[in-house]
Amino acid sequence: MQSNGLSEIKHLLRTHRLPHIWCPGCGNGIITQAFLRAVRRLDLDPDKICIVSGIGCSSRVVEYLDFDTVHTAHGRAIPFATGIKIARPELNVVVLAGDGDIAAIGGNHFIHGARRNIDITVIIFNNSNYGMTGGQYSPLTLFGEKATTAPYGMVEQPFDMCELARGAGATFVARSTTWHAKKLVDLIVQGVEHRGFSSIEVITGCHVNYGKRNCRETAVKMLQWQKEHSVPIERFHSMTEEERKKYFPVGIIHSETRPEYTEEYAKITRIKRDDR
Repeated sequence: MQSNGLSEIKHLLRTHRLPHIWCPGCGNGIITQAFLRAVRRLDLDPDKICIVSGIGCSSRVVEYLDFDTVHTAHGRAIPFATGIKIARPELNVVVLAGDGDIAAIGGNHFIHGARRNIDITVIIFNNSNYGMTGGQYSPLTLFGEKATTAPYGMVEQPFDMCELARGAGATFVARSTTWHAKKLVDLIVQGVEHRGFSSIEVITGCHVNYGKRNCRETAVKMLQWQKEHSVPIERFHSMTEEERKKYFPVGIIHSETRPEYTEEYAKITRIKRDDR
């Protein structure tokens, strides 16, 4: 492990809480390591970082990160993060949560966080199911795929989280996979640096629950699927509509500059104070 550079990020972990609870081969470890490498590259002050999560396999990550962390109620990570950012706008506030927290019970909070363009970074662990509670389908389960609550195949269409984020007003939208581990670090760095609401979806694997029901029963098969079904955003744009049905794009999907919520909020409160 030391040869892979773990020593560079070990000081950012609560090592006394290890070993972690995740299943062997779970992609959550890859995302966690990518996030820590991004923090390292940005040379951020650990005391100026606040991590917020909800409930689920991925949300247990806050137990292992040696920053100020908040483990909130299911689906409420973004409103907690919003309050923290308004109270302490100088902090780097990051939400680490799964598809249930962000796209289901927390979907409305995600939409309004993006609409406000508040300066938080949301990293979505998309493993296409509720892995911790038995493998039920989520709003991101692919059409036709199986879950414990869709034993004959999913008949609902999933959200496209990148299009949802962009449509709601997010000013930085990106997607990666756990196969693209190095590229993921780059995207997280850019998302944290961006001034505004940053949404980074990470396609990851749950081979224990989701994979075994969809002919991807090992971590290697799940990574192979990610490799075979993803294409760079530049190539995706050059594809025909029919070709696009077979793939999903990875990279920066959208980036723009727009007034940021806490800055605009500060202007209003400053005027009110001056009026008094």
